[in-house]
Amino acid sequence: MDYTHLGRTGTSVSRIVLGTMNFGDRTSDEDSFAILDRALELGVNFIDTANGYGGSGGRGATEEIIGRWFAARPGVRDDVVLATKVHSPMVDPTADGDVVNARGASAWQVRREAIGSLKRLQTDRIDLYQFHHIDRHISWQELWQSMEVLVAKGDVVYTGSSNFAAWNIAQANEIAAQRHFLGLVSEQSLYNLTQRSIELEVIPAAQNYGLGILPWSPLAGGLLSGGSRDAAARSGSERITSQREQRRDQIAAYEAFAQERGWTPSALGLAWLLHQPGVTGPIIGPRTVAQLESAVSALDIHLSAEDLAALDELFPGPGGQAPEAYAW
Repeated sequence: MDYTHLGRTGTSVSRIVLGTMNFGDRTSDEDSFAILDRALELGVNFIDTANGYGGSGGRGATEEIIGRWFAARPGVRDDVVLATKVHSPMVDPTADGDVVNARGASAWQVRREAIGSLKRLQTDRIDLYQFHHIDRHISWQELWQSMEVLVAKGDVVYTGSSNFAAWNIAQANEIAAQRHFLGLVSEQSLYNLTQRSIELEVIPAAQNYGLGILPWSPLAGGLLSGGSRDAAARSGSERITSQREQRRDQIAAYEAFAQERGWTPSALGLAWLLHQPGVTGPIIGPRTVAQLESAVSALDIHLSAEDLAALDELFPGPGGQAPEAYAW
């Protein structure tokens, strides 16, 4: 396993991040435990979840599975850098809309959801507490006050963001600095070969403020997973099927590129991200141990300058960072 620092912190994390969104939904407790056990054996020490994950198992089910795993593995907790998120509603909306204060990042909501996550995860701390989305209805002063209290209490170690724009990152960390607070140390963004918009501004902002980039959907929801068996194991959704049809020639060329070099398309997609500036590690979402092991094999792929140029030609990015990408 390869490791790097989490943003500008001194904490080392694995360059493959174990995402757990399928736990409790498509993956049973038994299979989830097997994936978690194997991840540790492979050196993966960075686990990402969210308060709202659980799918058909119900909101919070994913955190509960991880909590039961910790309880059944005494001593394992200190081997793991544990990340979760706050923003998603934890109750069903009524006919009139969301339940009052059911979502967002108000100080009231953050404190309530932190208590809930700690209980479900059966832990005394959240190592990386992330705002799952920008909340445009609260002030940064309120946002940081809530996190400062959690950090002071020892409930939270670091704070991060997800789905933030570059100017959100700049605002957040400038105001955090005024309050003598560490601020954001990571940003989770949609990033893969087919979706490279964050190269315009988010990645440059993250690098400037010392945030590590954690790409979610690194294989474009299964689009970059490869042939029918591998792809079907990850996603058989109508959306992905439609995109695969629209990008038929492009995906065929990509799969041939991987095959010619003896790589699986899924490992290649992850390896490309590992070669991108500012990326700490892609968040994988395996439903089986085999998918986990396949993802970790990406660390063995070393892309040459020619390989990267060929992939850029096949999946063109925005042309660099703003404004040069579209102006001069």
